[in-house]
Amino acid sequence: MMFQCQRVLIPSDSLYERTGRMERAMTEQVLLESTPLNALDRCDRCGAQAYVRAVLATGGELMFCAHHGKEYAEKLAAIAVKIQDETERLVETK
Repeated sequence: MMFQCQRVLIPSDSLYERTGRMERAMTEQVLLESTPLNALDRCDRCGAQAYVRAVLATGGELMFCAHHGKEYAEKLAAIAVKIQDETERLVETK
């Protein structure tokens, strides 16, 4: 499986001194472009099929079922760089 990557500069909270002045350090991270969630992706809370993926600034990711994704949506929005929500796939089509 091949992934496309994009570079994202995310400001870090750490400061460092350089040439007598303080500058905000920038952390360069490579984030994988989103791939669709599938039946093998499981909720980190209960183990059900994941429909929500939250990519964190630290480079990690959290996956949740629709129930836990909704429960933690507000907290995830505060810490996630990107949230991939595929809960619309649960709606039955006729």
